Amino acid sequence: MALHIASTAALADLGALLRARDYRFITVTPATHRRVNRRPENEWASDLRGVLGWSRPFREGVLPPDIEALLNEAGLLADCRNGQIRGRRALVRASTIGDRLYFHSAWPTSDDDAVFFGPDTYRYAAAIQRALESPSLGRPRSDIRRAVDIGCGAGPGAIELALQCPQATVYGADISPDALALAAVNAGINGAGQLVTCRSNLLDGVDGSFDLVMSNPPFILDPDQLPYRHGGGEHGAQLSIDIVRTALERLNPGGSLFLYTGIAIVDGEDRFLAAIRSMLDEACSAWAYEELDPDIFGGQLGCDGYENVERIAAVWLHAVKRS
Repeated sequence: MALHIASTAALADLGALLRARDYRFITVTPATHRRVNRRPENEWASDLRGVLGWSRPFREGVLPPDIEALLNEAGLLADCRNGQIRGRRALVRASTIGDRLYFHSAWPTSDDDAVFFGPDTYRYAAAIQRALESPSLGRPRSDIRRAVDIGCGAGPGAIELALQCPQATVYGADISPDALALAAVNAGINGAGQLVTCRSNLLDGVDGSFDLVMSNPPFILDPDQLPYRHGGGEHGAQLSIDIVRTALERLNPGGSLFLYTGIAIVDGEDRFLAAIRSMLDEACSAWAYEELDPDIFGGQLGCDGYENVERIAAVWLHAVKRS
């Protein structure tokens, strides 16, 4: 179900208000979120974090009136029933990475057009920061003039880059209108005025070449093929393979690719790396690949299509196109 934001200005005002009040919330995995919310004491929200972080229903008087008024104006409150008791729910969540605040889809993220945000988002943002602070392979960040985040979602990667590289025009590309709407609001909240959002499948909606292409794509083999989760064939790696190929075609000489993704390890073999190695060797002057976490989404191994997968690893690729 699409968000249908009635007023992006009201949502932006809400973000500014939350930041002024030092709102903080770290978004966990869906499995952890479900377990925490199932505790009897968490049936109803009792505070702001319960409403906007944990996506719990709330009763009258829980939200400060000015915050509830802005959510109403933005069209992002819905009536609900919890047992025999009527309440309301927020249709967005607000999460923080350091001092940045981001709106994204409410839990549970089960809709086709859900805008996902979770632990992978935090790893992605941290990896971008490290790569920009220590550009051992590529050009210094001061030389980045044009960049794009493929599948930007709520915009945390693109916004982080825009704030780190104020001289650059940064494009946030996504196929989801909801993602682009939230990314634009989040850019304004966090002061990333040079972010340009664009509807795009891979890079078909944006012209030209780039000094930096980066992405944190979906990487799960999802039987429902939800766009924010499904990475296609090769145990969910096909989209990541396509991004590597597309990025290498559109990078300027000396430009960099940053890719954070999850990879199914089968019988000890990283088939994603095997699929992209020849592309990297042919097109790049240097590239580095590392496992950031050897075991994520362990619960996925019990799902169809993962019968011969022994683990899913979070990996980071930094490749530099040959000059």
